[in-house]
Amino acid sequence: MIGTIDAQGWLGGVRRAASPNCDARPPGMVVEVVIIHAISLPEGRYGGRDVERLFMNTLDTGAKGYADLRGLRVSAHVFIRRDGEVVQFVSFEDRAWHAGVSRCEGRERVNDFSVGIELEGTDHGPFEDAQYRSLQAVSEALMRHYPAITRERLYGHSEIAPGRKTDPGPFFDWARYRRALRSVGDGVSRGEG
Repeated sequence: MIGTIDAQGWLGGVRRAASPNCDARPPGMVVEVVIIHAISLPEGRYGGRDVERLFMNTLDTGAKGYADLRGLRVSAHVFIRRDGEVVQFVSFEDRAWHAGVSRCEGRERVNDFSVGIELEGTDHGPFEDAQYRSLQAVSEALMRHYPAITRERLYGHSEIAPGRKTDPGPFFDWARYRRALRSVGDGVSRGEG
């Protein structure tokens, strides 16, 4: 069961794997938006540990044929596996390195004011019900903890880096995701989870 976010920015009830690919947010910067991503390594293969290894800088880029990932230092705050398991890599209070060159709400340096959530998947197929349920739970926890985040401030990586990124792709059901989110404070469900 996914719990609340503690004062240090960690979700209760989820596995932690602290990534080195993060740093402090600029002074006075608050979390305002959520960026949804999709990733699988190798692409289209699910259930392995290579995404986690990438975020921890332990991926064997030579043996796996991942030469283009050599030296890459990336992370997300949260990774949601196909079965709905949530792994948190970076405290929400810190800046994960997930957005890259991007622009959101007229501002650059999106990592400064965002949370990055990676779904295990690709642009070429649907996501699992368990992932939508976990994404809903994580998003609602974020919305309670960071009141600037609203249903209107949830973006795909493709929206903030058009022409460079395509995730989470056309199979991600934005309407379902937004409908499922509860209005923070009223406890009323807005659709199926």
